[in-house]
Amino acid sequence: MKTPKTPLRTGPSTGPSTEQIVRTFVEYYEERGHRRITGSTLLPPPGDPVLFTTSGMHPLIPYLEGRPHPLGRRLVNVQRCLRTTDLEEVGDPTHLTVFEMLGTWSLGDYAGPQSLAWGYELLTDGFGVDPGLLHATVFGGDDRTGPDTASLELWQDRGVPVELTVEDNWWPSGSAGPCGPDSEIFLWTGEGPPESTPTRDDRWVEVWNHVMMRHRRLDDGSLVPLVQRNVDTGLGLERLASLLQGRGSVFESDVFDPWRRLVPGLWPLDEPSLRLVCDHLRSAVVVIGDGVGPAVSGRGYVLRRLVRRVLTVLWRDDASRTLGDLPDELVRHTLDRFRQDADPSAVHRVLVEEERRFGRLLDRGRQVLARPRFRGPLDEEDFRYLHDTHGLPRELVVSLRTRD
Repeated sequence: MKTPKTPLRTGPSTGPSTEQIVRTFVEYYEERGHRRITGSTLLPPPGDPVLFTTSGMHPLIPYLEGRPHPLGRRLVNVQRCLRTTDLEEVGDPTHLTVFEMLGTWSLGDYAGPQSLAWGYELLTDGFGVDPGLLHATVFGGDDRTGPDTASLELWQDRGVPVELTVEDNWWPSGSAGPCGPDSEIFLWTGEGPPESTPTRDDRWVEVWNHVMMRHRRLDDGSLVPLVQRNVDTGLGLERLASLLQGRGSVFESDVFDPWRRLVPGLWPLDEPSLRLVCDHLRSAVVVIGDGVGPAVSGRGYVLRRLVRRVLTVLWRDDASRTLGDLPDELVRHTLDRFRQDADPSAVHRVLVEEERRFGRLLDRGRQVLARPRFRGPLDEEDFRYLHDTHGLPRELVVSLRTRD
């Protein structure tokens, strides 16, 4: 998905709250026979190779592959997700590390065109999106699978412009497991009337992906049919809220209101730094709330990296800044927002203790880097030695040398 360079704006800064969006979404699908399932934690089910849940479909893989779901063939939910693949993009108008995904599923029930028809109706009638601001992309076919003509015809019948692609409209793009063609719905965020297409103009922002999950990709890249044809859809809640609320970015949606109210008075930061600090601290609270602690590898290292990126930004201008000053209100608000039962004071203690560890590591790192061996340019052998012998990650070494 392209990252917009311009703010997300589709109207005045009014619109439904995030809670209203969730309620409208879930009730719309419940009226159409979907049962709401409880979203899981950030920790994927046993056997899933990923560190964290990255989409709403992760906990449902057994049911996409044919196991009967106890609640039936039509499902809807709100799932918290974490994606580190977008970590370097956090701070732009659309990307967050931890976010909530609204999702629907047809497990061998209705087909893709019905899913798209309902999605179009909900966006235009339910949320009031101007149909003239929509654009769709559809799988155009390749040497193994033909074009998705059913989705193409659905959009043409509704007068929505369509762009045909190949790699951009196949989900997932490369890994083994359930997969299939998808149709993505984009919303225009430019100032003037819509122009160009989603792959050519980053003012088109993806809001909803509908995957026609019909195949399983094997390790050798070949495709075999699934035992049932499914539809898996997902749209980011915070991104949708920013658009419907007419805000300039996901960081201006209502879920960030307490962060934007309290953090600038505590730590004066420029806008990119403010976004990173708010995102990473909010994400760290959610990760800790799901039972993960800092560690040297795996999930714990993701948490450690988030906290240390925050501290690197905070200490860049003022080494006296401390996470001990983080308002309890923000920790409680985040845990409540993600429906977590963790003790806010315990979460706060984990953050402060990790800050202490990082401070000690910085002191040791400065002493090591002051040695004559490391005063000149560093090569790969130096970086490996600093990491393996002294526990100094490359990004920390680079940061220390740049700062000092």
